[in-house]
Amino acid sequence: MSQANLSRRLSAQDATFLYFEREDSPMNIGSVAVFQGEIPYDKFVKNIEDKIHLIPRYQQRIIPAPLNLSHPTWEWDPDFDIRRHILPVRLDPPGNLDQLRELASRLFQGRLSRDKPLWELYLVHGVEGDRSALVSKVHHCLVDGVSGIDLLMIVMDVSPNPPPPPPPPEPVAVGPIPDPVSRFFDAMFDRMAENLRTTADVQKALLSAIDNPASVRSVNRALETALPYFLRPGRRAPFNKPFSGERKQAWSECSFAEVRAIRQACGGTVNDVVLAILGGALSRYYEAHGLETDGQVARVLTPVNVRREDERGSLGNRISMLLVEVPLGVRDPIERLNIVRERTDSLKRNHVADGIELLSDSLGNVPPMLQALLGTLPAPPNNVANMVCTNVPGPMIPLYSVGHRLEAHYPM
Repeated sequence: MSQANLSRRLSAQDATFLYFEREDSPMNIGSVAVFQGEIPYDKFVKNIEDKIHLIPRYQQRIIPAPLNLSHPTWEWDPDFDIRRHILPVRLDPPGNLDQLRELASRLFQGRLSRDKPLWELYLVHGVEGDRSALVSKVHHCLVDGVSGIDLLMIVMDVSPNPPPPPPPPEPVAVGPIPDPVSRFFDAMFDRMAENLRTTADVQKALLSAIDNPASVRSVNRALETALPYFLRPGRRAPFNKPFSGERKQAWSECSFAEVRAIRQACGGTVNDVVLAILGGALSRYYEAHGLETDGQVARVLTPVNVRREDERGSLGNRISMLLVEVPLGVRDPIERLNIVRERTDSLKRNHVADGIELLSDSLGNVPPMLQALLGTLPAPPNNVANMVCTNVPGPMIPLYSVGHRLEAHYPM
């Protein structure tokens, strides 16, 4: 992942995760990884240090543009110190998984400091069964779920004794953070260039609409699908309440082979099976809180990866969204799966994700100053969706860290 392939200025989608972040609702993603054996801290740090040139963003800070004339930029951190990002922690005996979940919940809450690159790794010792754990915390402006997995494949090793990583092509000359005057003119000229690109894109879009009416129909279908959810408030779930800022992690495991067997026997996709399982769990949860479920639905936002093949391995966010109405109160799991499959098939058939992406791209042309201002206003009430559910295909091969095998990996 060379620096040449990285854009210095954040995209509109990446910057949105910065503008709308609050202390009680930080825009971080991460995971808890559990390894066999006790991983030595110094050896682990050296392993990441030898590979850090493969992920340049991990050495860069977010620097805002004066007056928010343009989106922030990634700048090399002149004070980068990897030990400010990789921190050792030890659990008190017995170090069971409940303690690990509680620790991960505590570490994961709150915003990452903006005075250094936006990531942290906590190497946890003292996990029962002679194990170690790694709690990762990365800002969403840096990665989405798919690029986070690509990142994992760089941080981890594919064998217990991997060959040394390739050396950096050339040392990067890291100077001071640009001064406000330089940033002001950079932002102004970048914004002018962006306006020219936007004008050209609009012209191309108009020509494309003439040659390819299907793209216009995709946007129309996306609007037809999305607008009713904004106009008709959804029924709130018991957990749709103001955030306190505290976190409580909970993990559950099921056999992926079993999920695939269900998909093969009943049709649909892995995502459909996951949503059907979620529908059953939500039904029980609603009923446990005294709510009626018959004939009700939960609105679930499901992110869709829209990376092209030539964008594989790139950081940042390339996602669209589908809003799926998951049935509640349907006792028969096969019937529930069939309902979910019909709804997701309809959304795919009508290319709603493509339309939402085109719509999102057009909203990205809103001036950065206005986007940043909107981020400072009180968040509007969420009447659209009850929750987000995402399925990111993880590594299908054994992974290691400095010779210690990865035993479990729980996304957050």
